[in-house]
Amino acid sequence: MTSRRQLIAAAAAACATPYASAFFSLGSSPRDISPTVAPEFAGIEKWLNSAPLRMADQQGKVVLIDFWTYTCINCLNHLPAVKSWHEKYKDKGLVTVGVHTPEFAYEKSTKNVRSAIERLGIQHAVAQDNSYATWRAFNNRYWPAIYLIDKKGKIVYNHFGEGRYQETEKTIQALLAQ
Repeated sequence: MTSRRQLIAAAAAACATPYASAFFSLGSSPRDISPTVAPEFAGIEKWLNSAPLRMADQQGKVVLIDFWTYTCINCLNHLPAVKSWHEKYKDKGLVTVGVHTPEFAYEKSTKNVRSAIERLGIQHAVAQDNSYATWRAFNNRYWPAIYLIDKKGKIVYNHFGEGRYQETEKTIQALLAQ
């Protein structure tokens, strides 16, 4: 018998491409995934709101990676939560990185991304991943997608799509407390 979660995962896989937005909520908790070492940022064309970051330099910190693009309504809907977590926890050891991976050609323009960052009031680091190198390194397939990396540099949580804001924040708090 196929479970609801298996059906959702199968539907997601069927429509998942580098250009597919997530219209539903998928995710996993630390219990659901085997921690794997977070890949380095790769092929970043431009860093905005930050000097270039390296994953290797984030040891001892909790890192939130948010794959997004500025025209994705799902990304815009979940952005207030990402901004809130950044503000609440940046001084407690959370590093927030928005990996802007374009869905459309005009989203590759640094001028357009910078304008969106200003318009949306984004204060955290934004990595412009026009070549999908970091996207592929994380084996990501959705916008928005959140990955939480623990203080040892391992991916311990992910969530695709909108929702699960309380669960994600509780996971951030637990990781910071470790």
